[in-house]
Amino acid sequence: MTSPARRTLSHLLRDLAPQVLGGVMRRCRDFADAEDAVQDALFAAATQWPIDGIPQNPRGWLYQTALRRLTDQARSNSARREREAVVARESPVATESEPMVADGIMFGGDDTLVLLFMCCHPSLSEPTAIALTLRAVGGLTTREIASAFLVPESTMAQRISRARQTIASSAVSFEMPSAAERAHRLTSVLRVLYLIFNEGYASSSGADVHRVELATEAIRLTRALHHLLPDDAEVAGLLALMRLTDARRDARVGPHGELIPLDEQDRTRWHSEAIAEGIALVSAALRLGRIGAYQLQAAIAAIHDEAATMAETDWPQILAFYEVLADIEDNPIVLLNRAVAIAMVRGPAAGLAAIDALGSDPRIQAHHRIDAVRGHLYAMTGDAQRAAIHLQQAAARTSSMPERNYLLAKAVRLLAARALTAS
Repeated sequence: MTSPARRTLSHLLRDLAPQVLGGVMRRCRDFADAEDAVQDALFAAATQWPIDGIPQNPRGWLYQTALRRLTDQARSNSARREREAVVARESPVATESEPMVADGIMFGGDDTLVLLFMCCHPSLSEPTAIALTLRAVGGLTTREIASAFLVPESTMAQRISRARQTIASSAVSFEMPSAAERAHRLTSVLRVLYLIFNEGYASSSGADVHRVELATEAIRLTRALHHLLPDDAEVAGLLALMRLTDARRDARVGPHGELIPLDEQDRTRWHSEAIAEGIALVSAALRLGRIGAYQLQAAIAAIHDEAATMAETDWPQILAFYEVLADIEDNPIVLLNRAVAIAMVRGPAAGLAAIDALGSDPRIQAHHRIDAVRGHLYAMTGDAQRAAIHLQQAAARTSSMPERNYLLAKAVRLLAARALTAS
């Protein structure tokens, strides 16, 4: 099998994983056993299909293989005779899941949404929910997830195992939550997808600017969520934000893997189709009249994407959106971004004053971005010395090698220019 064919097979298995897992969950009602069975089926497919070819009904093949694994497991364990009987009575022919209906709303038949809500159960911590979502819904292997978050595979395996145990001990039923619980849990679902995308688009550590597989998975899962909940403005807003942001991905990386900031990017490398989709999504969402944080962030991203150059960016409009966003979300990063917008509209001194106002917030005091922004604004004032100090402090705090290299290089350029001017 050629490399393109293997990539196609990998994407197919990743797409089918949550569908098959949902079907198996409906039969055995045990998340850990169901996931183990599906993982075995995926491994068997990855081994056999390159040799035998992809079957006519790949989902049915995976479903049957997973059920056989469950049956074999039940037969080998006398304590599970009752489950064996239940599984054995099931038809060996794979069937499509029946549409999920809750509160009069039909959610479709592939169970992706049900799995998303299960993985974001309130009993799970945020890091655990992310790991479980990537494994169960995203179809990533434990090794891939561990690599993405720069932890040993054994550590990630333990984290996923604890998540499965928590789900089991919480007796979470495999069904769509009620309207009230769904609304409560949707916030966590969106948060997890947002964090996965952010880590993929702008890696917080390591040698790469991006982790494309994470950003791509987040977009795919959010698109599925939007398909199932088309009238939710914040779901549409999050998908728009991802598309508008990811449209710039290629322009963020130079020929040697270096980070290229927004004001230095070649905008002809931005993806126009993604921008058009994002603008359409956020425009439709804002018309619904239920304004939320993701919609506002998407609107800001749209303004950036629509500007032909940095100088043509509508900064007053961006500042207006940040003012609204700051009112509805208590987030120091939002306030930091608002300070940048203030600087672009009212001058760098005003932006620095805004940063000083939030500098005592313990949630951001140790974050490298506050020094990075201070360095950028001091450079705008012409104070190269203070700018370089803050840029160097930011470089010392970040775990991203491309970002560290960029910050240090900018500090060196500022000091060199200052030395030339002085001489």
